[in-house]
Amino acid sequence: NEAAQAAGVYKVAIDRGVSLADAAESMRLRANALNLKLVAELPLSKQVEAITGKPQRTVTIFQFCDAVLAKDLIDVNLDFAVYMPCRIALIEDAKGQGWLVMMDVNVDAVAKEKNLPQALKDRVNAVRKSLVDIMRAGAKGEL
Repeated sequence: NEAAQAAGVYKVAIDRGVSLADAAESMRLRANALNLKLVAELPLSKQVEAITGKPQRTVTIFQFCDAVLAKDLIDVNLDFAVYMPCRIALIEDAKGQGWLVMMDVNVDAVAKEKNLPQALKDRVNAVRKSLVDIMRAGAKGEL
């Protein structure tokens, strides 16, 4: 179940014994414990079902945010707005396997390009670490 990575993507398989609902709840609880706010939860597959009338594989997008960090980053460079809030997608693939997927940004490269002060870079890295922790908790169904 170790994370698979493609360019710009961080992905973790949800353990077979963990339901998608339990994975989602574990992520909500871990985010709360790490002081990351769940600012949006988009039940994409349910919206598609409502439009098409056909059952869909689960796709839910969770958006987590550290509002103060977001504001501080945007104060440095408004381009940082494209990374806000941090998204983790819960996706059921065609074989029924659940995945947690997020964009994997090269923080060092972005920090250098945008002249990000070290203190902010450290805070960004801490949020990324928290997001990985949230994904791992979800994948294992940990409370």
